[in-house]
Amino acid sequence: MCFALYSANLALHKVYRKLLGQLDLTYPQYLVMLVLWQRDDVTVSDIGEKLFLDSATLTPLLKRLEVAGLLLRQRAKTDERQVIITLTDAGRALQEKAKSIPEAILCATECDVDEMVALKQQLELLRANLKDKS
Repeated sequence: MCFALYSANLALHKVYRKLLGQLDLTYPQYLVMLVLWQRDDVTVSDIGEKLFLDSATLTPLLKRLEVAGLLLRQRAKTDERQVIITLTDAGRALQEKAKSIPEAILCATECDVDEMVALKQQLELLRANLKDKS
């Protein structure tokens, strides 16, 4: 099971790499952008909770996205410890270019939507079960 999951992940990332190369994004950067396209002006910890990543992992990612002109990082006025992440106009515009990615991924899997939903639910359950053990 572990190797099947690992090797499927590798194969999926190869497909994503090809698609995201056109946007100059890595897969982790794409995930951050997905979070921000759903809800802008969020804290680093909000993004980390959604993606199951800690701030030490997110900070370099966010810095690279800021250098690319896709987002801004600013200290919260109410709490200097918090960093608020806001999309730039370029970051918002990138969403339109990325709209075809989910469908392209679905096509690449050669699965139907019901199969993908069921697989996603199984993987989320597996993640939740394993998270309790770590």
